[in-house]
Amino acid sequence: MKPAVIVTRALLVSAVTFPLSTLAIVPSSADSTGAAAGSVYYVAPNGSDSAAGTQSAPWASIAHAQSVVGAGDTVYVRGGTYAYTHGTKSCASQTDRIDAITLNKSGSSGSPIQYLAYQGEKPVFDFSGMKDDCRIKGFDVTGNYLHLKGLEVKGVPQNNNLNHESWGIWISGSNNTFEQINAHNNMGPGLFIQDGGGNLVLDSDSHDNYDPNSSGGAGENADGFGAHISAGHPGNVFRGCRAWWNSDDGFDLINAYSSVTIENSWAWRNGYLPETTTSAGNGNGFKAGGYGGDYDSGAVKHTVRTSVAFDNKAAGFYANHHPLANDFFNNTSYNNHPDYNMLGVSSSGAAVALGNLRNNIAYKGTLLSNATGVNEANNSWNLGVTLSDSQFQSVSTSGWDAARGSDGSLPTLSNLRLASNSSLIDKGVNVGLPYSGQAPDLGAFEAR
Repeated sequence: MKPAVIVTRALLVSAVTFPLSTLAIVPSSADSTGAAAGSVYYVAPNGSDSAAGTQSAPWASIAHAQSVVGAGDTVYVRGGTYAYTHGTKSCASQTDRIDAITLNKSGSSGSPIQYLAYQGEKPVFDFSGMKDDCRIKGFDVTGNYLHLKGLEVKGVPQNNNLNHESWGIWISGSNNTFEQINAHNNMGPGLFIQDGGGNLVLDSDSHDNYDPNSSGGAGENADGFGAHISAGHPGNVFRGCRAWWNSDDGFDLINAYSSVTIENSWAWRNGYLPETTTSAGNGNGFKAGGYGGDYDSGAVKHTVRTSVAFDNKAAGFYANHHPLANDFFNNTSYNNHPDYNMLGVSSSGAAVALGNLRNNIAYKGTLLSNATGVNEANNSWNLGVTLSDSQFQSVSTSGWDAARGSDGSLPTLSNLRLASNSSLIDKGVNVGLPYSGQAPDLGAFEAR
């Protein structure tokens, strides 16, 4: 057995480069942010926008709060339901895009504007009552240096069938943090980064999203998380996130022209109608790039590491015709179809195997597809190791949606963690991630 090791969230931060301002605003609690001190205000469902914005006389809306706050200020959002029935403007056409909440005022480096759930309370933003006949964004975040924490976002609708999807949270600003977000039952992606760089999505969930009225076909565009950013905006990171029972993919990086990192995240049962096994959209756990199946000279490399995919309708980890070899390090794929699909595309448009695979586990389901000639080493399938349930403490697919820790961290489960006598311990190669013992273990979880 290995000496005890704790791979902390702080250690994982050190493996990726972010703007210092972004790191500074990741809090350990709702009222301890580490950001520069500023004014403090309050919003509550029973508040009034003509009130003082104090704890005893809160405002009613984030929109009004934004009109007052500046860099370094904090808005505490009290628990309860904030129901929306219309956007900030009328639809100019049935294919127009409108917002329910627009966050376009920026903080600054070291002094973000923060919209934080009041400690111990759950603010719920419910957009299901919106009747606007066009595409809808629940939150439209165009500002920079903002921090949203502890908000539940649900019910963003599609009110016609002329568009692909609506969105729970749409992001085009930079250097923002989205922490402990719970996005669900939206008719499109729960959280979507359209543009901007240096955004951190931390300890957040996106699940049960389904787009029944999509012009591309029912269920084809409701991902858990998406990042389709333009060139010149590096540093977007998903860390400690979970995506499950979304009708399309769990994580989708198609058409991203700036590198994205996904780490310490889980994706399961995507590609089905929520809470069923009825087929819907694509159904990949982690779709790591691609440009519509074509070669693109502007392609960039993405990284997916220390993550888990299981029981997805399609691939656990999918290259999706990406023109470059992405990095897939220390991941665990269980009972996907296939577990790893490394389908890439060459400059001539030919199908090729592309990907850098190290220290990964593939077990049950269909192990590999389009992998002949891929750059691989020290993975479970090429080490001559026989896999069985006994290699793991548990192979249960239940409990992955358990409550998070008080700090927002993923629940500690025995599921798909290596048994103390597993032959997958110390079988990896150093890829720059923390490990104990003589060498890294295979899979997403370092043995303790």
